[in-house]
Amino acid sequence: MSTNRYSPPPVSGAYNAPASTDAVHATLTIPGSKSLTNRELIIAAIADGPGRLVAPLHSDDSRRMVDALRALGVGIEEVDAGGEFGPDLVVTPAKLTGGVTIDCGQAGTVMRFIAPLAGLASRDVHLTAHETALHRPMGGLISALRDLGVDIDDEGTWSLPFTVRGHGRIRGGRVEIDASASSQFVSGLLLAAPRFDVGLHLVHTGEHLPSLPHIDMTIEALSRRGIRIERPAVGEWLVEAGVPRAKEIAIEPDLSNAAPFLAAALVTGGSVTITGWPAHSTQPGAMLPEILQAMGAHTSRHGGALTVRAGSAIHGIDIDLAPASELTPTIVGLAAFAQSPTTIRGIGHIRLHETDRIAALIGNIRAIGGEAEELPDGLRIIPRALHGGGWAAHHDHRMATTGALIGLRVPGIEIDEIGTTAKTLPEFTLLWERMLGGAGA
Repeated sequence: MSTNRYSPPPVSGAYNAPASTDAVHATLTIPGSKSLTNRELIIAAIADGPGRLVAPLHSDDSRRMVDALRALGVGIEEVDAGGEFGPDLVVTPAKLTGGVTIDCGQAGTVMRFIAPLAGLASRDVHLTAHETALHRPMGGLISALRDLGVDIDDEGTWSLPFTVRGHGRIRGGRVEIDASASSQFVSGLLLAAPRFDVGLHLVHTGEHLPSLPHIDMTIEALSRRGIRIERPAVGEWLVEAGVPRAKEIAIEPDLSNAAPFLAAALVTGGSVTITGWPAHSTQPGAMLPEILQAMGAHTSRHGGALTVRAGSAIHGIDIDLAPASELTPTIVGLAAFAQSPTTIRGIGHIRLHETDRIAALIGNIRAIGGEAEELPDGLRIIPRALHGGGWAAHHDHRMATTGALIGLRVPGIEIDEIGTTAKTLPEFTLLWERMLGGAGA
């Protein structure tokens, strides 16, 4: 069994966010999408032969997924292809075994994608997570898996840690789920569903379904490998039983991880270009050009790259970010410098992410002199003069990057733990400082 060979230089501890007195002008390449990497790893693990992921993300979250699949018996080999951000991954499917404990760390995709897969293992799989992630919702998924016949011992907590008593198969069929807390419940079931005996007929019963682009991403990834999925109604999916085709899949750059870099163009009055921006993408970050334009940016595409240039001012907006709630921290960072207030709606579920993101953003903004108020399903930012001070990361990678964004224009911002960015972008500080140095401009 191969071990992980690629490991980006760790950067951790307090980070004095560099301020920029000049307009930033840079061209950058962003590592692969975490969401796509972890979905493609799951599908490759249950495919009909070895497959290859080209330019995948190598981060804490993706490494947790690799380790989890290896623990279940899947072969994953790292192959150096000369990529700037690490090797390709060759995935060789195998009979899922079990008899292991899997630590999901802080990775929501690991806990929600591996749980259904564990039901296909031949022995027990104990799932746990970092203490800061044990609060993350799992009840809806546990309930749905039990309705499908999966034996789960959670000692009545409806949360991690719990044990999936694998019997080597899941019959499948029709099941209802309330995925209001996380679209990952739906994606996790859809990803494993091709290997259920009779496939899956999944019906969402809740009033709210966040992050629909992530579900579209799951469906597109499965369809690309020959799995037929029908959507007879909104919030309803039919997955035929089958074996995904083994393929070579190139992973797109992580568009949401590009958000703070693109936002830096507006904050400093400059321009930032991200290479390899896909013409079509199911990533929520694909909404960034439209959102940034609404906030006053000029955007253009040329030669497969997206360029964002600052306009005359940053505009406040009123936006429903339910489809792309992971962009909320970056939009809040921009809103702090806008000429008018910003209201972000449809994001109540982010209270249950790595931290309560709404409370954390409001607390951090207020701590440096800003004004923010909580709404039932979002928050409102009223621009005020800001000053330096501590910025709490709250074990949340997107909270840390937002602190760096604000620090571009507010000297003296100190992020208490920049190491949280390793969750999805270990190279964050390297790329941030490269941007400030005008790399490729």
